[in-house]
Amino acid sequence: MMFPLSITKDEVMERPLKSYDGKVVIAADDKSIAAAMAEIGQCDTVGFDTEAKPTFKKGEIRNISLIQVATPDKVFLLRTQHTGISNELHTFLQDPNVTKVGIGLLDDYNLLDRLRPFKPDGFIDLNNTFNELGAEKIGARNLAAMVLDIRISKSAQTSNWEAHTLSDKQVKYASTDAWICLEIYNKLLYWGYI
Repeated sequence: MMFPLSITKDEVMERPLKSYDGKVVIAADDKSIAAAMAEIGQCDTVGFDTEAKPTFKKGEIRNISLIQVATPDKVFLLRTQHTGISNELHTFLQDPNVTKVGIGLLDDYNLLDRLRPFKPDGFIDLNNTFNELGAEKIGARNLAAMVLDIRISKSAQTSNWEAHTLSDKQVKYASTDAWICLEIYNKLLYWGYI
């Protein structure tokens, strides 16, 4: 094994804090999302994540506010709260020819399906991949520490993803979550696990 199969909270905290520091494109209208999807569709493999405004009352419904897609040279933040699931985005979610790598995707599927029913295709859930490899204590933060030897911040996780303008902290958090999915996948590929 090129990485540990489990990690403690203390070991995660010993890793250097790192976040995505490359180009970020925020798409918040139909035209910019269509342009983003045209570019994303040229990639074989992308990192994938979503964010929803947190709910704090029983019975409140969570809706996807943001879809993050990491390509080799940039991260796209698609503000679906403004546009819904466009036709281009709907096609992408069902496209078997673009590998979409995420972590813990079941909740994402359910929330996306509520916005616009779809049949997910081309997805790889790294939690499942690592379970098959015998790893314990999976999830974005642990996998980033185990495979990339970094610590990622989760402090913006429960922020308001429906805010009119995303804060710098939110942009950094959201882009990092999609970026690590692609980076972890690429490491596994390089090491021969995929």
